[in-house]
Amino acid sequence: MTNLYPVYIDLTDKKCLVIGGGKVAERKICHLLDYGCSIMAVSPQAEKNIEQWADQELIEWYQREFQAQDIAGCFMVFVATDDYQINEKVSRMCRERGVMVNAVDDPPNCDFYVPSIVRRSSLALAISTGGKSPAFARRLRSELEEIITPAYGEFVDIMGEQRELIKDKVKDIEIRKKIFEELVYSDILDLLKAGEKEKAKEKVKRCMSYWLD
Repeated sequence: MTNLYPVYIDLTDKKCLVIGGGKVAERKICHLLDYGCSIMAVSPQAEKNIEQWADQELIEWYQREFQAQDIAGCFMVFVATDDYQINEKVSRMCRERGVMVNAVDDPPNCDFYVPSIVRRSSLALAISTGGKSPAFARRLRSELEEIITPAYGEFVDIMGEQRELIKDKVKDIEIRKKIFEELVYSDILDLLKAGEKEKAKEKVKRCMSYWLD
């Protein structure tokens, strides 16, 4: 297998097709709902959650078998069935049309893999084995979830706020780098881990005052 290029994609308003209506399709749709894309599901039957999402107009559900025309206008397609003939058929059709496809648990029919994610607010760590061992990716995610506490997400959010202020106030790129590094390598994260949010905020203020006053 060739090396895979890791990338984060903005799915806002992009059409994503999920073929299947079982538990796997349900999980795929549930994850996609967080990313602002236009979700279309195709399956004769579907889990209750899929039906409810359709009733709430969060997704479009077509209660029938997959048709070739369903691929039209899609940015990416997820095949969440246990029928490898369907996987191969849909994968071939997508590739002919230049549409990215992911067939669950069927690496030869995948153009991309969905990594296991550890998310803490704006911080996201993606774990992938390139389709070789999804189970190990899940195990590693569980281990990292214990290490990467919510404090890391709080720290990233603080850095995001200060980044905009620094970019607005400091024009010298080298000085910007020094400020960012001072914040990153300070004890602010440790204070957040200890639950000392107010002390962390005070430390940020002192650091920013030193550079901006």
